[in-house]
Amino acid sequence: MGDAPSEAAEAAEAAEASAKADERPEDGAEEDVARDGEEDAEEPGRSRSRDLLLLVGICLLSLLLVNAFVARPFAVPSASMENTLRTGDRLVANKLAYSFGSRPQRGDVVVFDGTGTFRKGPTEPTGFWDGLRSFGQDLGLVPAGDSIYVKRVIGVGGDRVTSTGPGGRITVNGVPVDESSYLAPGDEPSNVAFDVVVPPGTLWVMGDHRSASRDSRDHLGEPGGGFVPEDKVVGRAEWVVFPVGHWTSLDRPAAFAATGRTGGHGDQR
Repeated sequence: MGDAPSEAAEAAEAAEASAKADERPEDGAEEDVARDGEEDAEEPGRSRSRDLLLLVGICLLSLLLVNAFVARPFAVPSASMENTLRTGDRLVANKLAYSFGSRPQRGDVVVFDGTGTFRKGPTEPTGFWDGLRSFGQDLGLVPAGDSIYVKRVIGVGGDRVTSTGPGGRITVNGVPVDESSYLAPGDEPSNVAFDVVVPPGTLWVMGDHRSASRDSRDHLGEPGGGFVPEDKVVGRAEWVVFPVGHWTSLDRPAAFAATGRTGGHGDQR
């Protein structure tokens, strides 16, 4: 009988120890709780990084889409359009200007691909790297290269464009065009006499610095006759955006208003 209280006390101590053990978390559980806390602490930083990457991706995608389909920057490669455009000027070509049924008009400054007309060479990329470079040029990520030209449209499909050479004005469908507002100082409208009828779907283009421009006149007698297919036009040059001192819009000169309703698709408004 004397051992009963001792046994009861031992049983009570054992029960109390077991209860305390149940209340105490296992070592693995403690590690899991700590790990969860660390992950919660890191989550805001990771979220900000993902948001930043997403924002950068959206901006790049937007830029690519704008360059490919809306507007694209170009560097003026030569002095052939002085003083309207100077060598090294950065201009923006509106790639939507001739969408939805619109077509190039007399007096427009256009950016076009001269491959096959102004410049001999393959009309399609010849290899993988050429194709990749061409794709990058279309997106505005790669310099346009020496096949891209900037000139002013003088005649459109159906127009008769003539020049008697030094001392005479260019005529479009018999109407003399006063080009004094944009020709380079001291330049004649043309030192070369010519008389051409622009085939449908093509353009007759010339540089504003006539004495320094290789344009449609220089390709008379060659395949294509110096005429630029409309589907080779990348866009209409709209603005000079760099350098800051050259900022300007490239509006259509009033000189060509006199040629309206004289023939050709240039009568469109």
